[in-house]
Amino acid sequence: MADETAARNRKRRLLLIGGGALATAAVAAIVALAVVSANDADDKPETLPSAASLPAEPDQPEPTFSDVSVPPPPNPLDYISDPKKDTAPLSASTLYPGRKAAGGTRTYAMAAASDSTDCAAAASPRLGPVLTGNGCRRVIRATFHQGGVAVTVGVAVFDSPAQAAKAKQNAAGNIQPLAGGGVPAFCQATACRLTLNSVGRYAYFTVAGYTSGQAVTTADTLARQAGKDVSDYTFTRIRTRGEQQAAAAAAAQTSQ
Repeated sequence: MADETAARNRKRRLLLIGGGALATAAVAAIVALAVVSANDADDKPETLPSAASLPAEPDQPEPTFSDVSVPPPPNPLDYISDPKKDTAPLSASTLYPGRKAAGGTRTYAMAAASDSTDCAAAASPRLGPVLTGNGCRRVIRATFHQGGVAVTVGVAVFDSPAQAAKAKQNAAGNIQPLAGGGVPAFCQATACRLTLNSVGRYAYFTVAGYTSGQAVTTADTLARQAGKDVSDYTFTRIRTRGEQQAAAAAAAQTSQ
């Protein structure tokens, strides 16, 4: 009996020793696992790569600009100010295409036209010397009419804008009315409406009145409006002359 009790005690001690060894081994495995897990965490990068380490984008081509300068477009006023540039055909037909003048909704038909290098003969005794004294080269006249009102416009041509402006500034008297084409003599020894202006090397004058010989009063509106319409249309046509020549010069520059 004593021997059996001793044997059981020895077996119990062995089991306790074995269990402690197993517990120790389990703890060691846990520690080892923790170490391995910690090493794995140390191998992971804490930050992303910096921008400098990223591949660079391909360079884009830089814009290039031509060193050739483009000349400014021609100024139309230059072409109606300089006789060396103002070389387009000039006549009553080129100034007034279609033999008419327009003003708003009003249209005036051309009745007669003349072109003379004798500037004094195309003007009254007081205006003639002003034209010739400032170097007038020629005077183109045209008469327009509508509803019993007639207007003669005289376009005096000079060599420079200064001469034209001075002729306008010193003007006295009137351009000579031009009859013909169904329009009788008008503005003869009777009151009529006058206008004057200049642009570039051109000065232009109008005289407007009634074909019946009726005097134009200060309260009159028909003759005054007709004179203004023809004067404004003349300005437009001279300006158009400059624009057309400037456009032709610009086209020539482009084709070179």
